[in-house]
Amino acid sequence: MFCWCSFVYVLFFLGSFLSIGLLAVCVLLRQLIKFQRRKRTDQNVKHVAFFHPYCNAGGGGERVLWCAIRALLNRYENIKLFVYTGDLDAKPAEILAKAERSFNLTLEAERITFVYLRKRCWVEAVKYPHFTLLGQSLGSIVLAFEALLKLQPDVFIDTMGYAFTYPVFAYFGGCKIGCYTHYPTISTDMLRRVQSQTHTYNNRGYVAKNPFATWLKIVYYRLFSRIYGWVGRCADTVMVNSSWTENHIISLWDVPYKTHRVYPPCEVSQLKRLESLTDEQDDHIIILSVGQYRPEKDHPLQLQAMYELRTLLNNDEALWNRLKLLIVGSCRDEEDRVRVKNMQDLAKHLSLENSVEFRVNVPYRELLQCYQRATIGLHCMWNEHFGISVVDCMAAGLIMVANRSGGPLMDIIETSEGSQNGYLAYDSYDYARCIANILYNTPEYNARIREAARASVDRFSEKEFESGFLRAISPIMD
Repeated sequence: MFCWCSFVYVLFFLGSFLSIGLLAVCVLLRQLIKFQRRKRTDQNVKHVAFFHPYCNAGGGGERVLWCAIRALLNRYENIKLFVYTGDLDAKPAEILAKAERSFNLTLEAERITFVYLRKRCWVEAVKYPHFTLLGQSLGSIVLAFEALLKLQPDVFIDTMGYAFTYPVFAYFGGCKIGCYTHYPTISTDMLRRVQSQTHTYNNRGYVAKNPFATWLKIVYYRLFSRIYGWVGRCADTVMVNSSWTENHIISLWDVPYKTHRVYPPCEVSQLKRLESLTDEQDDHIIILSVGQYRPEKDHPLQLQAMYELRTLLNNDEALWNRLKLLIVGSCRDEEDRVRVKNMQDLAKHLSLENSVEFRVNVPYRELLQCYQRATIGLHCMWNEHFGISVVDCMAAGLIMVANRSGGPLMDIIETSEGSQNGYLAYDSYDYARCIANILYNTPEYNARIREAARASVDRFSEKEFESGFLRAISPIMD
């Protein structure tokens, strides 16, 4: 006869044994890390490590990383600077060369050391078809332990938003923790989209259509947000890139006293000096989109907007034939390259193959030429945390059409009459309508928008970023 008491006792002892074993492993691991730190021969030199597993990606987050590194190297002499990276296929010289080429930066290569991580696959979304947020977050803990065992810094700075790494470096590594958060891992906006059963890139159709699956996902999101708040509070200083991100982080982490809004660095000074090479007699009117080929950037919405625009311009075939959407972006991996191929297929399906061009991983010099040739800028990400490419386009003299949400709405674009510096849109028809308005505006009206846009971007300069970054990081550096 089955004895429930014996079964419960066995479970209790097994649980106790596993808990004691796990605790012993944690204690031994912490002692090992402390012992390795004591072996350092340069105890008087502060080791500062940036956690950025995709440092060779070439996006806006990487611009923040390299500008932050440059700021620290210029301010502090008695430091050693390290970058945790998972870019195993790129040598240090190649990574730095790409950073300088992509962002027009000059870096002191001899003062930067790369620590290569082999377990980056644990944070890749493709590994977790279900419970992706939780899977990537737990995977970042695995990656954090690998990083900590290879190098024990005095100061740990996360510039990618892997908040679950903070307890590892704080409790096991004894590090001071700084972070620059571009986008909260979870937000109340994501929860609202699940509650409203909206089908998006992070809420699949079968979940959106099933009330029980929706309820389960809401519970999962709420539990995850609680844990996310706890790990986030392990940071000693918190930097956020926009008002939108600041509101969410303060709400989730409850750390208003150590949160600093530091707008990301934008290359506004050089872009403001660019001279437009467009002319009313040009064969093409170029609409430029700049951004990584990631699902949240919503490139399909850009193609749908062009499809709607063709309908709006139905009686002006000559104008439509002059329009071209130029999508410029970087690819991080094979998944991104597949995404580009899918976008090309969608363009053909919408009969836009002659009106859309895709360019991948272009050098900075070529990107500048794109800015000079373009007239309109396009950005379609919903709840973009900030929008570096939005600012860049405005500084270069393009008339920007961005999503009516997130950073573009709260920090960048003003649509009030008399101070308008761009346009905000929500869906494909709204985008098409805004583009049509720009096309039919008088040259004088468009010129006023461009002037207002260029005059508004100085607060997002690299100089302002470096000043804000150093001020926010000083409590854990001094």
